[in-house]
Amino acid sequence: VPDSQYGTYVWPCAVVLAQYLWASRGSLPGKRVLEVGAGVSLPGVLAAKCGAEVTLSDSEELPRCLQSCRRSCLLNGLSHVPVLGLTWGRVSPELLSLPPVDIILGSDIFFDPKDFEDILTTVYFLLEKNPHAQFWTTYQVRSADWSIEALLYKWKLRSIPIPLHSFGADKEHLASSSLPGRHTIEMMIISLAQADST
Repeated sequence: VPDSQYGTYVWPCAVVLAQYLWASRGSLPGKRVLEVGAGVSLPGVLAAKCGAEVTLSDSEELPRCLQSCRRSCLLNGLSHVPVLGLTWGRVSPELLSLPPVDIILGSDIFFDPKDFEDILTTVYFLLEKNPHAQFWTTYQVRSADWSIEALLYKWKLRSIPIPLHSFGADKEHLASSSLPGRHTIEMMIISLAQADST
């Protein structure tokens, strides 16, 4: 799948994260949610349909991805949902002026190891501004050599793995994909390491 198409395909991780949101739908009304690297925006659209106040974002350098976000909103009757260009690792006026958030969503954004630190830099910035917020993320296991553990430690973040069976996402058909290769999906919730002590 060419780079330009990353944000125009519903990846298996998005389906799994949407399943977690659906399982958590009772807690979503009124929550302020930001989806980063949203692309087609399945998780964010579902959160909005469940009553969350959602903002969708993708890289300001990927206008096709931002257009995918807008199109998903229009097709789902969510024209009021803002779509912002936010590039990982970059402090921009859009990032600085974001309203408070309770939940940050990211599905399959840990795709290219060269982006891992930029992603976590942005997540850390958002969690510092919103210390009680959480980052809900799903990712596909692509290589045993790729890990964010050292970066989590560096940025004083902690992660809690969420077993897929705990929200009914361990069914093979849920994260099935016509793309070749292995599709083992994992989920975790990331927060500030010291969030419990405040």
